[in-house]
Amino acid sequence: MDRLSAIDASFLAQERDGSHMHIGSVMLFDGRSPSKEEFTEHIFSRLHLVPRYRQKLVVPRMELGRPLWVDDPTFNVDYHVRHTALPAPGSHEELRRLAARIFSQRLDRSKPLWELWLVEGIEGGGFALINKTHHCLVDGISGVDITTVLMDLDPDPPDLRGDDDDWMPGPTPSTAAIAAAGLVDLVKAPGALAERALATLRSPGHYLAEAREAAEGIAEIAWGYVNSPPATPLNVEIGPHRRVAWMTTEHADLKEIKNGLEGTLNDAFLALVTGALRRWL
Repeated sequence: MDRLSAIDASFLAQERDGSHMHIGSVMLFDGRSPSKEEFTEHIFSRLHLVPRYRQKLVVPRMELGRPLWVDDPTFNVDYHVRHTALPAPGSHEELRRLAARIFSQRLDRSKPLWELWLVEGIEGGGFALINKTHHCLVDGISGVDITTVLMDLDPDPPDLRGDDDDWMPGPTPSTAAIAAAGLVDLVKAPGALAERALATLRSPGHYLAEAREAAEGIAEIAWGYVNSPPATPLNVEIGPHRRVAWMTTEHADLKEIKNGLEGTLNDAFLALVTGALRRWL
């Protein structure tokens, strides 16, 4: 059993009917599309490198601790790797509509929290992949790592097939075992608090800075609750449905920006998004 971190558990708690907590991507490829069987076999051959993809959530009763990851005894790769085709003419508009429908559906929490769609019928040839993964399973950076595991830049990649083609799930923990693990965590909690208190005494400046940052964050949240949000088309009740749009930019341009400002690609991307929002508002 592997318990979710506090922040990963918060992604589950924040999910509502109109607030999906999965992340995803739409990837376009040139060349011949693999068959559903070829693609599924390829993904299956790499799953030993991302074991979390074969695990599901177990929620302790009476809220005895955060949810846990356990092997899914009924794991079926064909449920997660899906195959479809766009209606003619297969333009990017049809692809966006398909992605919007996929992203509008919540992931089934009784199964491993990911889907990967193989999409054929792209106008001009090629194919697309639509990936959807719950945020509690993988954050943005880890998602890049998983993509590099499942995809190859080399047309003749090394054979990464594992020795566990006959993978068998670990035993599903009993309700008593899950409850016991939660009680153990509760017993350990005072010790962890005491250890943190000692660390604070050893390095008061560092922890005072952390406390100040936390207090500022709480104050910002409280301000948002007390004050009415500004009247914009964004501050309205939303439903589960989504629309997808995208634009094209050069990766080299973003790298030049981040290098010139001694920042990161995330810095450059977030500046673009916030700048666009500021202009629109």
